Amino acid sequence: MLRAVLLAICVALASATTTHAQTETEFRQFIQSLWPEAQALGITRATFDTATRDLKPNLSLPDLVIPGKPKAIPRGQPEFERTPAQYLSESSLARLTEQGRKLAAEHRATLAAIEQRFGVPPSVVLAIWGRETNFGKIKLPHDTIEVLATQAWLGRRKEMFRGEFLLALKILQEQHVSRPAMKASWAGAMGHTQFLPTDFFKYAVDLDGDGHRDIWNSVPDALASAASQLLAKGWEKGRRWGFEVKLPADVDCSIAEPDTKLPIAEWIRRGYAPLTHKPTRDELAQEASLFLPAGLKGPAFLTLNNFYVFKGYNFADLYALFVGNLADRIAGGGTFATPWGKIEQARSDQIEAIQRHLTEAGFYRDKIDGKAGMKTRAALGAWQKANGVTLDCWPSKALAERMSARR
Repeated sequence: MLRAVLLAICVALASATTTHAQTETEFRQFIQSLWPEAQALGITRATFDTATRDLKPNLSLPDLVIPGKPKAIPRGQPEFERTPAQYLSESSLARLTEQGRKLAAEHRATLAAIEQRFGVPPSVVLAIWGRETNFGKIKLPHDTIEVLATQAWLGRRKEMFRGEFLLALKILQEQHVSRPAMKASWAGAMGHTQFLPTDFFKYAVDLDGDGHRDIWNSVPDALASAASQLLAKGWEKGRRWGFEVKLPADVDCSIAEPDTKLPIAEWIRRGYAPLTHKPTRDELAQEASLFLPAGLKGPAFLTLNNFYVFKGYNFADLYALFVGNLADRIAGGGTFATPWGKIEQARSDQIEAIQRHLTEAGFYRDKIDGKAGMKTRAALGAWQKANGVTLDCWPSKALAERMSARR
C-alpha cells in the first residue's frame, strides 16, 4: 500500500515538473515571437535579450486566464468593491491631508514650477500622489517586465498588455530607469503616480533636468508627469472640480448622470444649495452635472469639467471624488457637510444582474460590467420610478434579489 502511494506521488511530481517545463517553454516561445515588434520600436537585440533572458511567467498574478484552471473571478478595484463611505473614509482622508500639507511646504518650489508650466495647483498634484501611492510610501512589489510579459501572454486583456510590455522595453532602452528600480503594481502601473508605459511615453516629464523621465525615484518628475497628464486630458486652469450641495426635497436622483447638465445658477434656482463653497459669478455660468455617489443616502455634488479630467486619470467615480476632496482639504478645505448613510455594497455579479435586468427593461444602454457607476445608478432610478419602488438610485443586494424574483 505504501509503495503504491509513493509511486503515485512520484508520478504526480513528474507530471507537475513536465507541465511546469512545458509552460516555461511556451512562455519563452511567446516572448521570442515579440522580437520583430520590439525591433520595430527601436529596441536593440542586446536590450531585448538582457531583459528577457531569465524571464519567467508569474502565474500568481490576478486576471490571468490559465488553460486547464477554472476561470478566476477578476480582481475588483477598491473604487467598485467598497461602499463610498468605506472608500472615502474620514481617517484616510484626514491622514493624507496632514501629510499633504507638510509635503506642500517641503516641495514648494517644485510644485510652483509645475503649476506655472501646467496650470495644475499643488493641492491637486499632491492629492493624485497621495491617492496613488500614499506619497510614495507604498512600495510597488513587482518587476514591471515580468508583470507585463505575463499579462501579455495569459492576461484577460492580453492585446493591451502586449503593447505595454514592448513599451516597457523601450523605457529600458532609453535608460530612464534601471531594471531593478522599475517596479509596478500587479497590473503594470509604475512609479509614484502609477503610469502604464503608454502613459509614460505620452505624458512623462523630466522636470529635474537630468535627462531621464524617472517617475520611480524623482519626485519632481513624477509630480510633473501627473500634471502633464491632467492638462492633456483637458484640465481647466483656475477652475474647481465641483462642490457639495444640499438636495431639494423633491430631488429626482435619476438625473444624476454626466449627460444632464445645467448652469450652476440654474441648479441653485432649482433648490440645490451650495454647502461648502460659494460659487463665483464666473462659476454660476458654468455647466455642471449632479453626482450622487451613494444615491440618496449620502453627500451630493455638482461636478464640473475638472471632475471628469480626474476620471480620465482613473475612470472610477469615487476615485475622482477622493482626489477632488483631498485636494480641497490640502488647500485648506474641510470634511463633507453631509454624512454618509448606511448602505450595503452589492457584489459585482449582483450588479451585473441588475444591469442586465435594466437593459432588458429598456432603462440601461451602457456596458454590463458589474460596476455601480453613474449611468447604472441613474438607470436604476428611472426603473424605480416606473415600477413604484422607493426611489434611492442605489443598487443593493436586496434590490438585485427582488429583480431576480420578478424574472
